[in-house]
Formats: sequence, structure tokens, C-alpha cells
Amino acid sequence: MPQTYTRLLYHVVFSTKSRESWLEPAWRPELYELIGGVVRNRKGEMLAIGGVSDHVHLLLRLPATRSLSDVVRDVKANSSGWLHDRGVFAFDWQDGYGAFTLGPSAIRGVSTYIENQEAHHARASFADEMRAMLLASAATEDELRDWG
Repeated sequence: MPQTYTRLLYHVVFSTKSRESWLEPAWRPELYELIGGVVRNRKGEMLAIGGVSDHVHLLLRLPATRSLSDVVRDVKANSSGWLHDRGVFAFDWQDGYGAFTLGPSAIRGVSTYIENQEAHHARASFADEMRAMLLASAATEDELRDWG
């Protein structure tokens, strides 16, 4: 085969360190634009982004030449630097992240879910949300325990 073809879609979730409420609604749009720019600079495509004060969700497509872990690392590093430049010196992201693959037919539903995070979290905590996502992806008991 002369070329590589992938169509890999990821729903990525990560929180602020200790799940503290650092992500102010007033500057989330600018933060999300910065994150989208990092993804684009890595030749990826940001399909949806959203979150609340203590975590973000990304729906993205990455080319075969980019690893998810490298892109998430770069997103976290660049966005942390951006926040520090704005005086949020104590800010940091959690060490890890959750990532779930999905097929093209799920894009619309996952995008809507991501865009409606404020309403969703009026009813469910981040811990409950992650547990549900892990259970839906057939996570093991050890994986569930790791997310607390």
C-alpha cells in the first residue's frame, strides 16, 4: 500500500490538578481557541471543545503521524503557559487524561454532549461523568479505582 490512511476520532477528557475550579467562564472561549490552535498546529482537527470550571472535553481527529499522548502533552503545556502568562500562577492540569475512540456516526452526539457541559454538570459531578464513560468503554475494576 503506497500511503497510510487513518480516520481516528478521540474524545479526550482531562481535569485541573486536584479538580480545582480554575477555568473561569469569562476566558474559556479564548482558552479553547488556544487549545484548538495547538491541535491544528499538530495537523489535527478540533471537532468540539467544552467544559466547566474543573475539566475540559475535546473531540478531535488526529493524523497517523501524531500520537495522542504527544498532542495532549502539548495542549496541556501550551494552555498552562497561557494561563500562567495571565497571572494564574498556581494553575496546573492533572497528570493523566481519559481518551475514548469513536466512530464517525458518534460525532454529532458527542459534540452536542461536549457543547452542553454546563447543563450536564448541573446534574452530575466530574467523578460520576468519568465513571459512566469508563463503564461505557468496558473499563476494568482497577481502571475505575484509578479514577476515584
